[in-house]
Amino acid sequence: MKCELSDLKIGESATIVKINITDKEIRRHLFDMGVTRGAKVKIKKIAPMGEPVDIEIRGYELALRKHEMAGIEVEK
Repeated sequence: MKCELSDLKIGESATIVKINITDKEIRRHLFDMGVTRGAKVKIKKIAPMGEPVDIEIRGYELALRKHEMAGIEVEK
């Protein structure tokens, strides 16, 4: 089932299918942090106000904002 990374709940895992972010700076920043197609991600924690969201990717934790997560298509 395909959805956006921002749609996942705590504890859910998925695989990144496509990155639909047009802002080149944000896209490059995500790539540099290992957010690439085929990477497995898991939602670890969500801050009380809804962001940032801590994800586990490639063996480490990374905090992302909702607008960054909204452009990342994943498959559960």
